[in-house]
Amino acid sequence: MDMFSPLPSRRRSKTPPPGETGQEGLYLRSLSERQVVVNIKLRDGETVRGWIEYFDDSMLRLTRAGQPNLFIYKSQIRSISEAGRRRAPRYEAPMQAEETEDLDEAAL
Repeated sequence: MDMFSPLPSRRRSKTPPPGETGQEGLYLRSLSERQVVVNIKLRDGETVRGWIEYFDDSMLRLTRAGQPNLFIYKSQIRSISEAGRRRAPRYEAPMQAEETEDLDEAAL
């Protein structure tokens, strides 16, 4: 038996992993549905903060409070990290005690 015989034919090279697993879309959809505030670090070093309102194969829309919304090409994104809190819901401020008393008196 030769010590330098070729590998048995049953040993073949592994196939490379798939290029697209679909996990990116699931993660972005989760962030969008939960309206999680994220930090997006861009390739030029700038970091922007907001929540992902929309995304597709090539870009995403970052909605920001008090600032213009951004459409960002995915090719320009270095990383996305969760800021650790959900976006504040859009609702009216609770009424003050005096306002509720006025409403009660008007109902009489």
